[in-house]
Amino acid sequence: MTSPTSGSSAPRIAVVHDWLTGMRGGEKALEVLCEQFPKATLFTLFHVPGQVSPRIERLRPRVSLIRWLPMARRYYRYYLPLFPFAIEQFDFDEYDLVISTSHCAAKAVVTPGRTPHLCYCHSPMRYAWDQYEAYFGAQRFGRWRARAVRPVIAALARWDARTANRVDRFLANSQHVARRIDRYYGRAATVVYPPVDTTFYQPSGADIEDYFLMVSALVPYKRVELAIRACNLLAAPLRIVGQGPEHSRLMQVAGPTVEFLGARPDGEIRELYRRAIALVLPGEEDFGIAPVEAHACGRPVVALARGGALETVEDGVNGFLVADDSPEAFADALERVRAEPFDVEAIRDSALRFSRARFAENIVAHVTDTLNATPEALRW
Repeated sequence: MTSPTSGSSAPRIAVVHDWLTGMRGGEKALEVLCEQFPKATLFTLFHVPGQVSPRIERLRPRVSLIRWLPMARRYYRYYLPLFPFAIEQFDFDEYDLVISTSHCAAKAVVTPGRTPHLCYCHSPMRYAWDQYEAYFGAQRFGRWRARAVRPVIAALARWDARTANRVDRFLANSQHVARRIDRYYGRAATVVYPPVDTTFYQPSGADIEDYFLMVSALVPYKRVELAIRACNLLAAPLRIVGQGPEHSRLMQVAGPTVEFLGARPDGEIRELYRRAIALVLPGEEDFGIAPVEAHACGRPVVALARGGALETVEDGVNGFLVADDSPEAFADALERVRAEPFDVEAIRDSALRFSRARFAENIVAHVTDTLNATPEALRW
């Protein structure tokens, strides 16, 4: 077996993704997998039709029992305690390889002993580990609810760690995530950076307008509030693309110069990148697709000096790194980036190593190697 896509005897591949409710970074990696393995079967916990690309939709995702639960379309995240049971119900007896793309439960699928499992890990389960307080801390979740949910999340963390052995090989989307996989799972991981469409995202020569930009899901760990408060201090225009459960709360924090744009098509987002002073990245990202998309459009990024940003943002070359996670520190960095002349081509060049073509080449090589590995050499 030399290639996972060649010949009539091509291997039967199953791809498992946590949920399909929008085109964020994880879904953009999934889209390339669907392009490379168009005959694969796609499994997911939950799917909202029409919310992901046609390339993904063409695989007609098989969905777990979560879809039958009351008001699941709007409140599927509230069924988190049921995700372990739901993900374990999928049957992979007919497949030669299972590929999971996981930030929550997908990596815990149960596969037959003869079927290798390759996991592309975007992150160990964030809310069960180092970002528990951001999601379920008393300040955000309420003291009594936080106390009630703690044993549930602790049980999820134990399950998450215990099921790491169901994976034969881990790929991580950044060095930062590889270290987290080692810390929480005790497993080694090879880094394969996720894909950015550097052909679609290009500079246009458009005039720069007076606004900063965020492209982000409105969820706690993204720390959108920090960018809002920094722009409030400067009375600087901030445009926020994205939607999520934090929207109502963030609206209450936002000053008059902050504009929530909701979901936008890729073409509009590209124009927003091209004309922005800079993209703002106030949260600790596992990798961070949006900063590289902004770089591909020739625009700098102001990012918290933690996590995946340390692998994409070079201070003073394609943006600024902010060591202090305070609104004042970010406001200072925004004033600096507004005054600093940046080399558009140098910024774009920094994004090219994250191209879709490079990701596709790397992922196919790892899939081929996993399929061809002997049982003794399978597990890293």
